[in-house]
Amino acid sequence: MVFEASILITAAPTRVLDAFFNPAALRAWWQATRSVTTPRPLGVYAVEWDATSGADELLGRFGGVFYGIVVEYQSGRELLVGDAYWLPPDTDPVGPMSLQVTCALEGPACGFEESARWRRYYTVIERGWKLSMEKLKNYVERA
Repeated sequence: MVFEASILITAAPTRVLDAFFNPAALRAWWQATRSVTTPRPLGVYAVEWDATSGADELLGRFGGVFYGIVVEYQSGRELLVGDAYWLPPDTDPVGPMSLQVTCALEGPACGFEESARWRRYYTVIERGWKLSMEKLKNYVERA
């Protein structure tokens, strides 16, 4: 299964991709509590969030850690994190998957297991990514 989302951001593509690696930016637009991200091939990509108080019936509480390996990085153009997993606070990991971010002057692919849990994961992340991309847009356009 593939989940795709796009948004038009009025900012330099380098600024947009930098926001995926800068800890202060990740706190501002993705509400990350901690992050270790290395913008180069074979770099680590780990982002952590506080656990939510409420829980989803299939996925449990949100928050936890998303981590993977930077497979491809081209400043201002592309980020690909592979062998990625989401580690929810209380339930089993979701993955493997990949996260791909592509920037162009005009304006994520994942692995999938056929199960109710994976379908629910995609339903939940779609809402979250749309909200996060709006926050990313606001963050990078402020400068």
